Amino acid sequence: MGCLGCSCSTEKDSVKGCRSNGGCATGGCNRHNSYDWLTAMGIEDPIPFDMVEVSFKNGARKDFFKNPPHTRATTGDWVLVESATGGYDVGVISLSGELVRLQMKRKRVRPDSRQQSVIRKAHERDIERLDQLRKMERDIMIRARVIARSLDLKMKIGDVEFQGDGRKCTFYYTADGRVDFRELIRHYAREFNVRVEMRQIGARQESARLGGVGNCGRELCCSTWLAEFKSVNTAAARYQNLAINQTKLSGMCGRLKCCLNYELDTYIDALEDFPDKAERIKTQAGLAILIKTDVFKRLMYYTYADDRGKFFALHVDQVWEALDRIKNGELPTSLEDLLALAPPPVTDDGDEEEEPTPDYETVGNVLELPIEKRKKKRKKKRKKRAGQSLASALEQADQLPTTQQPGQHQPPPQQKDAPKPSQAKDAPGQAQPKDASKSPQDKSAQSPSAAQPGQPTPNGGERKKKKKKKKNRPNPNRPDGPDSNPPPTA
Repeated sequence: MGCLGCSCSTEKDSVKGCRSNGGCATGGCNRHNSYDWLTAMGIEDPIPFDMVEVSFKNGARKDFFKNPPHTRATTGDWVLVESATGGYDVGVISLSGELVRLQMKRKRVRPDSRQQSVIRKAHERDIERLDQLRKMERDIMIRARVIARSLDLKMKIGDVEFQGDGRKCTFYYTADGRVDFRELIRHYAREFNVRVEMRQIGARQESARLGGVGNCGRELCCSTWLAEFKSVNTAAARYQNLAINQTKLSGMCGRLKCCLNYELDTYIDALEDFPDKAERIKTQAGLAILIKTDVFKRLMYYTYADDRGKFFALHVDQVWEALDRIKNGELPTSLEDLLALAPPPVTDDGDEEEEPTPDYETVGNVLELPIEKRKKKRKKKRKKRAGQSLASALEQADQLPTTQQPGQHQPPPQQKDAPKPSQAKDAPGQAQPKDASKSPQDKSAQSPSAAQPGQPTPNGGERKKKKKKKKNRPNPNRPDGPDSNPPPTA
């Protein structure tokens, strides 16, 4: 897409878009593209027609003009045309001859109506001037949005289009209601030094001017070939058995997709043979409710209201037969009996439909492959919860040696200056010391990180020695001071 103003351009000095140099057939380079096949084949019109269709800004806007004989302009030529508001504009002729007469009839434009005329063919200087104006449009649109936001106007500037001579600029905007933009026009005229024209468009017209790609993977219909917008409502989705999901049914413009109307007539014609009140069918086995409908296969899927595990595909003729029985006061036995009411569908020749037999041998009839055994995946062991691991923690605590109780650490190694502890003989009035009977204060005093009495602390001072009186629990392993005697050895 190498045309001027291509919406798919990525770089300035390289070929833009799909690299087809404007020769693609999708219409992306020229929105609302039309093919003049009479001119391409060199066929001359038996009755000359002096009207031509001129396209502006790659098909974003089209209009009809009179083509005087002295211009000698034909399809594909860049021309200068008169503007209704004064000045001139630059565009390219998209249709000429007899096809213009059909296009005017399609758009309900009278051939004898007053139209502007073509001035002459465009020169290189005219096209260069137009290219400069097209490059300025994006920056001007951004600046225009800033000014509209500063004035607290509830509107959105969607597109900007300069006239070929650069004297007038048209601002296309969308808004929910009427907007008083008189003050805005003054700001625009003072800022851009051009004659300003404001034109309000809808959301669909904005998408048609900007272009884009829909979720189907194709370019938007409104920017390629769709010229008339018809009203679309959710009834079109219900006829086609589509889920009423606003995000899936909405297009790029935020409105319902125009393609919902494309097949609506076909669905309406196919639904004429279906019964209107067949959502519920009473049977002796229970109430059957309608789940879904296959329009083109002429099938209606039912299931029991009490047991929805199995679906029954009933033909339209079978459903009509069941409704006639219920109307006569005879309830069907079950849905299984309704499946046997009507014979299978027949073809136009009167023969029953048979499955076509393939003219080749299948691999299953020649080779029998062994069944592949799949290895069972090992389940990962889940981490035990805290409540479940409590019992295992208690069992491990019982298996610990008696010298170390659960929840207590082993005694740290003794300092070199302290005397080695030894087992003292049992003396009257004294209990044999045990390491496990030490209090947390004693263990903290013997820990390597704790400072010894009389040694300086990291802060430069001496830690005060805390003394606690203990009754009938002497600890010979801990000296009372530097002058204390070591305990007697065995």
